[in-house]
Amino acid sequence: MSKLTKNQKSVAEKVETGKAYTLEEASKLVKEITTTKFDASLDIDIRLGVDPRKANQMVRGVVTLPNGTGKVTRVLCLCTPDQEAAAKEAGADYVGLDEYIDKIKGGWTDVDVIITMPSCMGKVGPLGRVLGPRGLMPNPKSGTVTMDVAKAVKDVKSGKIDFKVDKAGIIHTSIGKVSMTPEQIYGNAKEFISTVIKLKPAAAKGTYIKSIFISSTMSKGIKIDPKSAE
Repeated sequence: MSKLTKNQKSVAEKVETGKAYTLEEASKLVKEITTTKFDASLDIDIRLGVDPRKANQMVRGVVTLPNGTGKVTRVLCLCTPDQEAAAKEAGADYVGLDEYIDKIKGGWTDVDVIITMPSCMGKVGPLGRVLGPRGLMPNPKSGTVTMDVAKAVKDVKSGKIDFKVDKAGIIHTSIGKVSMTPEQIYGNAKEFISTVIKLKPAAAKGTYIKSIFISSTMSKGIKIDPKSAE
């Protein structure tokens, strides 16, 4: 068996295997056990007691993280000419329609979020095969297909993210960066968990929140007591 490195030993001493920490404790601890030289992302994994294969147990929603995502979100707004100025003023990085649709058809997807209007979906819809697998396809449920593109751009830039449970019944997403303070990490995590709890499907039976783990890029996962996050 290979020996543990100095950093691995330090982490092992700080995180007790099997112990469920309070959200407040975990928000501090995740910073202490992160040893990467870059500003690592903060990830949260919530295992739910739902069957995602059933439509009435699908959990999907949006949340605006109170302390932002900690990263620059590149936004493309595909809109009609009369909305271009408003989208640019709201902070969109790329604004237009036909020229960007042609770029996407050519393989360009160098953005994080795409926002569009209902009237433009006839042109955007055929891009599903390119955008879908990358999680970039605009969707009314996530607020990325809307008449008010300026508001949608502002929301995304200020920390709005969308999420959904995967086939295994797990919600996995990034809620910030390690450079945030423990208080900011706690605020973002609590808001996210509270939103997931509010979205509990009526058809879900038994324990809804089965487990919660928080971690940073390449760090060990820290188990959280769900009751401390309510």
